Amino acid sequence: MAELIKIVDMCKVYNPGENEVRALDHISLSIGEGEFVAIIGQSGSGKSTLMNMLGCLDVPSSGDYFLHGQDVGEMIDDELSDIRNKEIGFIFQGFNLIPSLTALENVELPLIYRGVSKKERTELAKEALSKVGLELRMTHKPSEMSGGQQQRVAIARAIAQAPPIILADEPTGNLDSHSSVEIMEILKQLNREGRTVIVITHDPGIASKATRIVHIMDGKIYKDEINNGEDENAIRAELAKAQENVTTKVKGVHQTPDEIRPTVAPQNFATQTPADDEVIEYHPNHPEDDIESWDTIEAERNIGSYGTQTQYDGTQTQYDDAQTQYDDTTLSYKEEE
Repeated sequence: MAELIKIVDMCKVYNPGENEVRALDHISLSIGEGEFVAIIGQSGSGKSTLMNMLGCLDVPSSGDYFLHGQDVGEMIDDELSDIRNKEIGFIFQGFNLIPSLTALENVELPLIYRGVSKKERTELAKEALSKVGLELRMTHKPSEMSGGQQQRVAIARAIAQAPPIILADEPTGNLDSHSSVEIMEILKQLNREGRTVIVITHDPGIASKATRIVHIMDGKIYKDEINNGEDENAIRAELAKAQENVTTKVKGVHQTPDEIRPTVAPQNFATQTPADDEVIEYHPNHPEDDIESWDTIEAERNIGSYGTQTQYDGTQTQYDDAQTQYDDTTLSYKEEE
């Protein structure tokens, strides 16, 4: 199996200095072509930061990242944009579909930015939607579809031009159990067709579907194993065991590396300087955070207390290659002659 991804001694440090947060702490990882890998960890473990690195959405503080043998750290912005646009198909928890466009138009939209002709992109979009079982829903808008159907449109958009890598961030996080099973079956089928599938998740049930499971905690990979039929209860027990040593009480603010987001075109940031007894408003866009009391918050990392922090409110990052989120107030779908 040829090596597709190689990460060597990678670190990502936010706010260097006395109050620094090591979101990634000397991580090394290799992923071969055609693998189906689940990267699993609790909120604050660093898994989303690692996803941003794998997707060329952010740059590390130190270390190296090689994709197809090329040093990503040596690439300029345009080259990184080309990789995101052509090499990686992104699937996100929030679907990120434009409400005013049909399923077919949503899948076609990224192909416009890739310079694909009208005829070819329509054929590619129809083929992708048929592959995920939506051949009868092509003219429907997101509001006319269920959550599972919307996620299938998002998958079709990601695979329309057959990228070699599928990078899925909590792809079933907003779905019911039945729809989650359907989405994972689609990802497994894409892997059987030869795609490299990388799923970022906190859910042991989702991780158990992968053929390789990488456990991450405190910004470090502490276990990397081939999945020989391990069920979700065993994975859940492994997570609980690891978490026992790091759970701590943090008063006043819930801040984890997953919430201190990358510097690539972020939106809706707020700067907070919490007092000792200040309660920070809960952001519902973090479904992993199940917190009953904000007087004392149980965090997943021993992160201590911080001064002024840039805190992310959960809004998805918008990218220049129109791969993920599109703002329908500034973009419109235009038929070509």
